[in-house]
Amino acid sequence: MGFKILIVDDHEVVRQGVRTILRSRPQWEVCGEAVNGKDAIEKAKALDPDVIIMDITMPEMSVIEATREITKLKLRSSVLVFTMHESKNLASTVQDAGARGFVLKSHAARDLLDALEALLNGGTFFGPEGKTAKGKEESTNRGLTFRMSLRLGWAH
Repeated sequence: MGFKILIVDDHEVVRQGVRTILRSRPQWEVCGEAVNGKDAIEKAKALDPDVIIMDITMPEMSVIEATREITKLKLRSSVLVFTMHESKNLASTVQDAGARGFVLKSHAARDLLDALEALLNGGTFFGPEGKTAKGKEESTNRGLTFRMSLRLGWAH
C-alpha cells in the first residue's frame, strides 16, 4: 500500500495543480481534500494521511492554528505548508507550530516532490538551500534520477 496525502487549499485550481504533480508518483494516493483548517483537522482524523499539504492562508482557521491542533491531537500526519508568502521567519513560524516543512507555491514544480519524499522518509524540508534534515540527500538523488529518466524516456 502507498502513502496517503491530504491536500488543503481554499482554491480548487491549486488543489488540481497539486494532484497533477502527485500523479508522477503512483504509490502516493490523494486520500482527500479540504478547503479550510477546520475541515483539514476533521479529515486528518478521519482519513489518517501520512502527509497533509496545507495552504498557509485559508478562511476560518489558519495553517498555524490547524497545525498546532493536529500536533496536539498526536496524529501521525506530517504537515507540509504550501505558501506563496516568503519571509525570513517563515521556517521558524511553521516549525514552531509543528509543521515538518514548507514549499513555496512558486517553486512547487521544483520542490514539492522532494519535500514530500523527505517528510515520508522521516525528515523535514524547509527549502532547497540546505535547510533540510534527515532524508533530503537521498530524496534529491531519487528526484534527480526520476527527472533524468523522464527526459530520457525511461520512466513508465
